[in-house]
Amino acid sequence: MLTQRDLFFRHVALPSRKPLALEIERAEGINMYDIYGKKFIDLVSGVTVSNIGHRHPAVLKAVEDQLGKYMHLMVYGKYIQSPQVKLAKHLADLLPEDLKTCYFVSSGIEAIEGAMKLAKRYTGRTEIIAFRNAYHGGTQGALSILGSETLKNAFRPLLPDIRFLTFNSFPDLDYISEKTACVVTEPIQAEAGIILPVPGFLQALRDRCNQASALLVYDEIQMAFGRTGRLFCLEHEQIVPDILCLAKSMGGGMPLGAFISSREIMGSLACNPELGHITTFGGHPVCCAAAIANLEVLTAGDIIQQVQAKGELFYRLLKDHSLIKEIRYKGLMMAVELESEEMTNEVVHRLAENGLVVDQFLFRPAAFRIAPPLIIEENQIMEVCSVITMVLDKFSSK
Repeated sequence: MLTQRDLFFRHVALPSRKPLALEIERAEGINMYDIYGKKFIDLVSGVTVSNIGHRHPAVLKAVEDQLGKYMHLMVYGKYIQSPQVKLAKHLADLLPEDLKTCYFVSSGIEAIEGAMKLAKRYTGRTEIIAFRNAYHGGTQGALSILGSETLKNAFRPLLPDIRFLTFNSFPDLDYISEKTACVVTEPIQAEAGIILPVPGFLQALRDRCNQASALLVYDEIQMAFGRTGRLFCLEHEQIVPDILCLAKSMGGGMPLGAFISSREIMGSLACNPELGHITTFGGHPVCCAAAIANLEVLTAGDIIQQVQAKGELFYRLLKDHSLIKEIRYKGLMMAVELESEEMTNEVVHRLAENGLVVDQFLFRPAAFRIAPPLIIEENQIMEVCSVITMVLDKFSSK
């Protein structure tokens, strides 16, 4: 009789020939458990999805309550649905004045696609600028602005009028011109290996976009909802983009995304033509209910206020190991860089054998990601770092 593992490799389309293929039976808080009862500490959070942990009670209750009312009713924007309205108002109350109108979608990729269309529609321009080593998704439009030729060359031709700049390069900002519809950037580059902006760069980018009347799009899909020690990453430098893209941890474990702008800019999708952007499952009422609960958990207590100190604790406990070349981090989004991709490959697998789940960065494979649920406690951080140190010590003694 075929096992679940057999069926997985036979019938589930895989994005890689070497998946980690853990067979998880249940998850709770920061932990996941496989079919044999082995515990794994999740240091990836489903790639920054489970910011308040797996199956948070408040999220579960919100989902259960909404299931008792209704699920899908109609394509997005046709009916007034209470969870969508409440979530949009909640986000508007938390965001700057120019980010008050929310278009809900199902994922981060959809948010990026919508933002690109919105920028072209509003400005009447076609050029879109992005940054090398940026990751924005794998659909045709998002892939066009993905900053790595390796992942997209096989799928060309893609969108025309795309230009790439180097993140943190001030001279490159001169390429933003009156032809530019928008510049799409992560305020912190994630898949590049947690590349932080140098002082003044994001402000210079904002200023140059203003000069050229180009829209600035922030991709906070990985960084929002407390990951960097603020609810939104834009709060660190108080720079307000024209369009903000959110997803991943937005739904508290449920699939949800959004692109957010001013009422004026967003209104350009509603006419000439109508239905300038449309989605069936975007803003699904059950997902929106979960997202409201997620936001309430994050903003009601001190979870976010503790994030930076927890990141610093990880850093202090790991930074002096001889195999670690560099640690880059903001809050609980961390890249631990080792000597080579080959070493990191092996370390990642050894950590999994010892009950820790980490993963590598797409464009910095010599580094592995530490991005646990924000609810991780100090004693758990010390436990995790002890295991990481043990694995690295065994590797260095080979």
